[in-house]
Amino acid sequence: MKKLLAGVALIGTAVSAQAADMAVKAPYLKAPVASIYDWTGFYMGVNAGVGLGRDRTQHFAPGTTDSTYLQPLGGIGGAQIGYNWQTNSILGPMVLGVEADIQGAGMTDGRTNLLGDQYNQKLDWFGTVRGRIGLVTGPTLSYFTGGYAYGNVNTSIVTGGVPFSFNGGRSGWTWGSGVEAALGGNWTGKIEYMYLDLGNRTDIFAGGTQALQSELREQIFRVGLNYRIGGNSVYTPVVAANWSGFYLGGNFGSGTGRDRTTLTDLTTNTTALFNLAPDGFNGGVQAGYNWQAGNWVYGLEADIQGATQEDNKTCIGCTPGASLDFNAKLPWFGTARGRLGYSVGPSLFYATGGFAYGSVKTDINGVGLSQTRTGWTVGAGLETPFTLLGLFGPNWTSKTEYLYVDLGTATNAFTLNGAPGVLSTQVQEHVFRTGLNYHFNTPVVAKY
Repeated sequence: MKKLLAGVALIGTAVSAQAADMAVKAPYLKAPVASIYDWTGFYMGVNAGVGLGRDRTQHFAPGTTDSTYLQPLGGIGGAQIGYNWQTNSILGPMVLGVEADIQGAGMTDGRTNLLGDQYNQKLDWFGTVRGRIGLVTGPTLSYFTGGYAYGNVNTSIVTGGVPFSFNGGRSGWTWGSGVEAALGGNWTGKIEYMYLDLGNRTDIFAGGTQALQSELREQIFRVGLNYRIGGNSVYTPVVAANWSGFYLGGNFGSGTGRDRTTLTDLTTNTTALFNLAPDGFNGGVQAGYNWQAGNWVYGLEADIQGATQEDNKTCIGCTPGASLDFNAKLPWFGTARGRLGYSVGPSLFYATGGFAYGSVKTDINGVGLSQTRTGWTVGAGLETPFTLLGLFGPNWTSKTEYLYVDLGTATNAFTLNGAPGVLSTQVQEHVFRTGLNYHFNTPVVAKY
């Protein structure tokens, strides 16, 4: 449900509308009127990105239970093919479509080791067959997508020195959202988020005395390039929008942590390796300044975010009165970044990166550990005009953005029930969000 609500926020991108041809305080130069862009027809393309699992795994053994998150992480890449139908609606031009894709994946996690039990999980490949529905603003399509998903998941455990493997295909469902914009001719580029639910799996092993239960949930962040067969083969992007000047705005989205954690008991000199996976919403404000040279845009941006990211399901030896129960939170974070982009007509494709900071809090059986951490961030996004069915003027834009945030390693010493210990957590967050910006200089865009 969290992911569904976070995706609804991306409808801000879906109603990116035409710039009004009216007088405003900032200088406004009317650009040439562009031909109507028609999304109808077949297309095929390629994509690449990163995938992150948040697979809650429970190991049931005689006298004890462990609950942790296995989080396969790695690059993904593949190809897609689809068909669009463009029609009119009360909201304006709308696109209905179908799309299928197949992906190779290098997503693995073999780090988790709980008191001698070693876990390994891989996602080798996956694919989807989905519907798409979106709203059109000239050469920009903002859409939701959802449908069937399938893939191959391999999980193994070594317990008591004996290895066990559980392999095979899985199926389930997927949903997501994205923004696609024309690049010229028959070419379009897109940025997209997808959430895959490949179901739950329970495997019985060790002569029926143990069980491993996994909830297979994957998140995909990717960019793509499509070639449209037919369509507007002679389309040429209009003059680049004017992105120069100050802007202010707000944003909303979701974030998931893959926090590599080491717990050391200094009395027994034993170590447990596992992931804390705080997951939830984030939202905040941003301010920035752009410089422009032709189609190239250079900028600086700073933002501050509140977050509800939390993991309260991880425990070691999950027995009342005898377990180690964790609660990991990311209450807030912020960034100060550079941006480098290229404007294609009214759309700005950009990469971004720089400084990051935030608060990291972890509770172990009521013992609170807290630090403010600093690190770095990198990401990419797509920004387009926004008027919300004519209610906003040409100074407004919307953006869809992915950020990877690395806040380094937080190390805390603590004492629990008279026993000293050390908790060390490498804080890594994946953020997908959409936002609105108000530009104090009016972007120059064509009227559609």
